[in-house]
Amino acid sequence: MYINESRLLIRSFTDMISPETYARYAQMPVPRYTSYPTAPNFSAGVDGTIYGSWLRSIGEGSRISVYLHVPFCRQMCWYCACHTTVTRRQAPVSRYVDTLVREIELVSERMRSRPTVGHLHWGGGSPTLLTPADVAKLREAVEAAFRIDHCAENAVEVDPRTLTYQLARALGLAGVNRASLGVQSFDPIVQQAINRVQSFSTTDAAVTMLRTSGIPAVNLDLIYGLPFQTVASCLDTVEHALRLQPDRLSVFGYAHVPSFKAHQRKISEHALPGAAERQAQASAIARALTSAGYRQIGIDHFALPGDTLAVAAEQGTLRRNFQGYTTDKCASLIGFGASAIGHLSEGFVQNATKIPDYERRIAEGRLATVRGCMTTPEDIRRAEVIEQLMCSYRADVASVDAPLDQLEKDGLIRRSGNRIEVTDEGRPLVRTVAAAFDTYLPSSTATHVTAV
Repeated sequence: MYINESRLLIRSFTDMISPETYARYAQMPVPRYTSYPTAPNFSAGVDGTIYGSWLRSIGEGSRISVYLHVPFCRQMCWYCACHTTVTRRQAPVSRYVDTLVREIELVSERMRSRPTVGHLHWGGGSPTLLTPADVAKLREAVEAAFRIDHCAENAVEVDPRTLTYQLARALGLAGVNRASLGVQSFDPIVQQAINRVQSFSTTDAAVTMLRTSGIPAVNLDLIYGLPFQTVASCLDTVEHALRLQPDRLSVFGYAHVPSFKAHQRKISEHALPGAAERQAQASAIARALTSAGYRQIGIDHFALPGDTLAVAAEQGTLRRNFQGYTTDKCASLIGFGASAIGHLSEGFVQNATKIPDYERRIAEGRLATVRGCMTTPEDIRRAEVIEQLMCSYRADVASVDAPLDQLEKDGLIRRSGNRIEVTDEGRPLVRTVAAAFDTYLPSSTATHVTAV
């Protein structure tokens, strides 16, 4: 699939979709669709015993992804919606690493084969709170349990404020070859409002440490829709970000869900941009990045033409999972750590969210799984359609039914036989289109963010 950059520029309004119609769809709360069924549909019906039986079904020669969750930060960023906790001490982190190592052992003991890791992701929280010894210990545990493809993408999430050269070097020695740095905004006013003060020089120094430690690929994470953010401040952030020559950028819309994350109540809703302003910010960022030579990948990623993500988008092999858009083709995702989610052919699993609960279960020699979802053939068919829409804006819908008439009438999609395609004007609203195929959503009580 070839993606023409000019067709992907996000536009606020067009002749095809009226401003009123666009605003109505843009304000609809819908999932991000990094999985289907989505996490709010997981239940306690899937536990560690069931997960253990699923692990035994992973056959010889299988390829898996591994996710290592490190749920610790030095301070809480008020915009954050991740499962993390604040600690000033290293002891809880070191104890948690030992638990992670034991969980890796418990999972591998339940497998009949030794699968190959084709993708490894260190997420958080802040993996940069690990010590060099912690990094080496976790890498050794993964290598002992599984084979690791020497071509595997090995990615880590980095908080530039806590990265040291010693840790960057340890990550490089552990085979990390891609780092995603949290930036969000370089505007000091916005940074103060979200409790994340991070200078450009701090970020620049982190990029230098990573690259000189043998980690070649650098991603930057930006957010629009933050308190006191404006189009001008977004463009200034992009200008600074481009000086760092990132291979990729992710550009997410801030999700304000104070009922779900209490610390977000520290952000004044009066300081948040409205729907039209959020869309103007997203549009301006997209135009600036595509004008700088980046290709837009899906709804929120940008990559240089030679980056593997851009190549996957062109070739039609782009995927979407809990890390967002990815080149990961592995059939199974094994998640380790508190709140970590896994995905196997039989369904989804999630570990205990609270760190003490997670550590207790592992100490007892049990898997930490507390909830999940056993997928049906219907779920799998709908998941394929949703992923196709989220990755390529088109899908074959012959195998599923969905209410599409109004979406077509309003100009979000075009239909041709059993195929649908999201219009250029409807692309910023693709999550709303995907939601038409979500049979769980109408009865869900979960809190979701707006479509734009």
